[in-house]
Amino acid sequence: MTDQVCAHVVATDYASLDAFTIARVKTRVLDAAGVIAAGVHAPMCDELFDLLKSYGSAPQSAAFYRSERIDAPSAAMINSFSMRSYDFEAIEAENENRKSSAAHISGTTVPTALACAERAHATGREFMCALALGDDIAARLGAASGFDVYGGWDNTNTINGLGATVIAGKLGGLTERQLNNALGLDLNMLGGSMDNINYKTLAFKLPMALAARNAIFSADFARRGMTATHDALNGKKGYFFLFCGEKQRPELLCKDLGNVFYGDVVIKPWSACRATHPSIDACMQIVQAHDIDPEQVLKVVIHTTPRTAAGFVGQPFEIGEEPQVSGAFSIIYTAAVAIATKSVRPDYMNREAMEDPDLKRLIDKIEIVPTLAPDEYQTAEVDIVMADGATYHARCDVPKGDIYKSPMSEEEVLDKFYQNIEFSQTLSRENADRVVETVSRLEELDDIGELIELMR
Repeated sequence: MTDQVCAHVVATDYASLDAFTIARVKTRVLDAAGVIAAGVHAPMCDELFDLLKSYGSAPQSAAFYRSERIDAPSAAMINSFSMRSYDFEAIEAENENRKSSAAHISGTTVPTALACAERAHATGREFMCALALGDDIAARLGAASGFDVYGGWDNTNTINGLGATVIAGKLGGLTERQLNNALGLDLNMLGGSMDNINYKTLAFKLPMALAARNAIFSADFARRGMTATHDALNGKKGYFFLFCGEKQRPELLCKDLGNVFYGDVVIKPWSACRATHPSIDACMQIVQAHDIDPEQVLKVVIHTTPRTAAGFVGQPFEIGEEPQVSGAFSIIYTAAVAIATKSVRPDYMNREAMEDPDLKRLIDKIEIVPTLAPDEYQTAEVDIVMADGATYHARCDVPKGDIYKSPMSEEEVLDKFYQNIEFSQTLSRENADRVVETVSRLEELDDIGELIELMR
């Protein structure tokens, strides 16, 4: 299986990509540019950047929205870490029949592709081809894995790491054998625990970032002759054996390989865990249709599945040690923000916002009840009861962002990008416009550095 994947990766070029795949790659890159900007100075990002610099490194690739270049593995790591900060990056691994599974692929693959392409002075087409290949393999692994978000492993450093290794290998010019070795090397560095989220710690950002760093290291070492297991994906003690349970379907990995390119299928409209989005969207339906005064809200009842209510997003809200994480992974907090502000963005993922007396009073009026059927995991219903007796009800069957079922418009995607740039105070509007324009013509770039320079 690993041989088949490696042969496909080495043989594929830009001409193999269809127009739909190219357009999706561009959208994910632009979304990533904005999300990285929003998170560039989020909690512990500056500290990680200083730590990586302290080791000393060759100035190979840009740490985005900072003035310095560092080594490519470290650049990919800090950019990925920043991108994960507000849980705002593209999500959900697509597979056949427009199905999808829980994943956060782009947060690793885009930073890895940009770092490796800059170091290699790759063209826009080479960059896009490598990114499409890595996204596709990661998405296929996501579907084939049978991953369960409550199962323990965090797949942001399992499928992400292997997909990113494909990218690093492609942009590094690896042979089939070298790429096989690179995947074998990366197998030794896969891991990550969902307890990072269960305990609401900032370490939830780390698996995705480690996946980016380790992928480049694996490709670089394999290029120098390092050998590893010959079937990292489906060997006797390969990826499927080590990380996947009874629901795994390894045959999906190579099904129609080269005929269709998968990737993340959701562009997030809200900076919060996807499991909070159905309730956010239901709240949005109400506050956008009615003139809701948060001070006059008597109570809010949010209906979810029993599993969601008992999971990490369904717990009573506490600001906790890391407010940013507590807020992004809370149905109660994000619903309160949606009702109070008609949006859920990074601006409210901080202690100051959470300690606002008006918001705290609203939070105390919200309860979660596990009344929905178990198979309605991406569904929520919301009842808002007002002090004057008025009651408003809304149901969300498909949360906003899925490119097939409930897509964000091109205008909404651009608006998200510009709002993230404005929040970060990293670029002028003029330079932000130039990023948008450059991403729109990625296939024309003779050197990806033209885009990179705009993000420094």
